[in-house]
Amino acid sequence: MRILEHYQPPGSQDEGELISVIVAAYNIEAYVEKGLRSICEQTYRNLEVIVVDDGSTDNTGAICDRLAGKDNRVNVIHQKNGGLARARNVGVAKAKGSYIGFVDGDDWIDVDMYEKLLGALKDQQADVAVCRYRQISRSHTLDGSADRAVVFEKQEALTCYVEEREEYAIQNAAWNKLYRREILDGISFPEGRWYEDIVFMTAVLARADRCIYLDTAMYNYIIDREGSIMNRRINSRTFTDQIPAYIEKTKFLQSIGREDLALTHDYFFYKRLLLFYGDIEKNADDAESREYLSRLEEILGRDKERARQAFSVSVADSRDKRKLALFYRSTASYCRRLRWEEQVVIPLKVKVKRVLRRIRPAE
Repeated sequence: MRILEHYQPPGSQDEGELISVIVAAYNIEAYVEKGLRSICEQTYRNLEVIVVDDGSTDNTGAICDRLAGKDNRVNVIHQKNGGLARARNVGVAKAKGSYIGFVDGDDWIDVDMYEKLLGALKDQQADVAVCRYRQISRSHTLDGSADRAVVFEKQEALTCYVEEREEYAIQNAAWNKLYRREILDGISFPEGRWYEDIVFMTAVLARADRCIYLDTAMYNYIIDREGSIMNRRINSRTFTDQIPAYIEKTKFLQSIGREDLALTHDYFFYKRLLLFYGDIEKNADDAESREYLSRLEEILGRDKERARQAFSVSVADSRDKRKLALFYRSTASYCRRLRWEEQVVIPLKVKVKRVLRRIRPAE
């Protein structure tokens, strides 16, 4: 891993190489025009924009068609609703570019995102270029940008991804990245399921010989759009799609000989299940919630030895290990511990931080 302070990707002197940008769009008429315009207005002009209208029942398709009529780089494919994964796979199959990017139709990108990602990718001879992203909500924007870049060799990016290191916004998302076409050969999004990025990104990062990460936000991700999959808390899809995807990720890591990363991933997986349990238990006043609790108890009970092993990896927080042990002794005691932390410990920590912020300027 190499950190490049104050790194600026070289500008594009030659736009001879085509970038294919895949945009999946479904019932986002209020957002899609802004997103598509942000792509069409890129400083890197040699783009092919493939919009897959995934069976929208509002004006999304018509808006896309209108924009395509004004820019011949935009190609709109209308199809029956098949889900985000299928829409992306269809787009990739149609793409002619040497490089592939993804943009969700309800987000937008900075005007120079693809110029900088391509410049960095070529400059560092990387397979994947990644940028930080802004989290956009109705009340505020979160941007953790820093003036640096990081070059990851071999599976270093995969390790940071599995360890969920917050300083590098690699994460599951397909959309804040630019890929050499060859790196995606044989890798597709699992159709018919949500959380399709989880295994996809694991496979891509495992294959990449080098990745370049630009710690500058250039992708704008809306985190509180009504109806968004990511805004829905624990529900039936958690059990039919999300949990199976995490289990598949573990199996994939084991299949490539990275049992160390598989175990690290399982630490974060079982930690999520414990958090899910605490969230549901607070309002478990209906049959569906009680069923979810039962299913979580079943998974954690079945995987007790694996979970204990996972909570002993080097990146594990010792406090999490104690919570796991408490859960296995008594789920009621575990939930009381969570409520105590939520009602007493966390507010106290926030209060202390506020006091320290007031004291430090006077020192």
